[in-house]
Amino acid sequence: MFQISHINKTKNMHKNFIIIIISAILLNACGSGTTDTLATKKKELEALKAEAKSVNDKIAKLEGEIEKLDTSKKEEKLDVAATPISLNTFKTYIEVQGRVDADENVSLSTQMPGMITKIHVKVGQEVRTGQILAETDASTVHQQLSDLQTNLDLARIMYRKQENLWKQKVGTEMQYLQAKNTVESLEKKMNTLQEQVRMSKIISPISGTVDAVNIKIGQQVMPGMSAINVVNFSNLKVKADVAESYSSRVKTGNEVQVLFPDIKDSINGKVNYASRAINPLTRTFGVEVLLSNNKNYHPNMVAKLKINDYQSAKPQVVVPIKFIQKGTHESFVMVAENGIAVKKVITISKEYNGMAEISGGLKEGDLLITEGYDLVNDGDKISLTIK
Repeated sequence: MFQISHINKTKNMHKNFIIIIISAILLNACGSGTTDTLATKKKELEALKAEAKSVNDKIAKLEGEIEKLDTSKKEEKLDVAATPISLNTFKTYIEVQGRVDADENVSLSTQMPGMITKIHVKVGQEVRTGQILAETDASTVHQQLSDLQTNLDLARIMYRKQENLWKQKVGTEMQYLQAKNTVESLEKKMNTLQEQVRMSKIISPISGTVDAVNIKIGQQVMPGMSAINVVNFSNLKVKADVAESYSSRVKTGNEVQVLFPDIKDSINGKVNYASRAINPLTRTFGVEVLLSNNKNYHPNMVAKLKINDYQSAKPQVVVPIKFIQKGTHESFVMVAENGIAVKKVITISKEYNGMAEISGGLKEGDLLITEGYDLVNDGDKISLTIK
């Protein structure tokens, strides 16, 4: 009985041990599974956190790059330069080509055919009115004068004696009248020969400078053949022909600038005379500008005239045409106002030589954008430099 009880007790103890072992195993199994699941969860969480950080970093980087590239989300200031507008007198000019001319510019020739025997002047010499410049051979005329002078002297003696006799009532009236007629006839012949002697001389009709000597001693000359030129350089002028269309704008007294391209010189003056008659062939009218006594100017020299045909009555806004932009129906410029580019519609009165007179839309002191004017729009913010 004891043995059976002991055996049963031992069996029970063994069963209990087994149960304890199994329970321990089960308990251990349950504890081990929980531990493995927590570690896995923690690892998964750490992995997700690491992945989230990487994604956030990428998002932040992309946002920065997008912000740099997306210009629609930020306001840029364009760099421009501007110039303050001032008032100026606006002038326009008519440009024409002219020539230097002299009122006293004569080409002299002999009045009688013959051979040149004397030349009294040379080129560049100053001469006076009435001075003999050259002579042709007049020996035949001089001989005739000598013979005629002898006859005239005798006729005068005869006339005086006949006159005295007639006063004493001696002789006839016919004898007196014949003696008188002989003297008068011979005096007329003498005057004719003396005129021929004068015509054999080349005489200057003006005071001036000998500009050319075209003859030589011994040369045969004829009337009309240019022998000596004399010019009075104190009376030079510039002449030009202006188109008929400018007749209402070019008047006597207009300011004019005369340019001499060949000698690189210029002078300022006034229109001395503007013709009122229109040439029917060329449809032009003449203008003249007097020159001062300057021997640098020569007759027939080319001259260019800039005649002032318009001048504003008072100082106006004047801007370069290149800064003016064209819209569909208007002209405008860009000005700077308080850091903003502003479009100003303007009214143009006149244009000349790259400049425009503005009669409306701008005022003195406005800042005209001169650099970057074609890059800005109305309302754009600008970074301004004033020049």
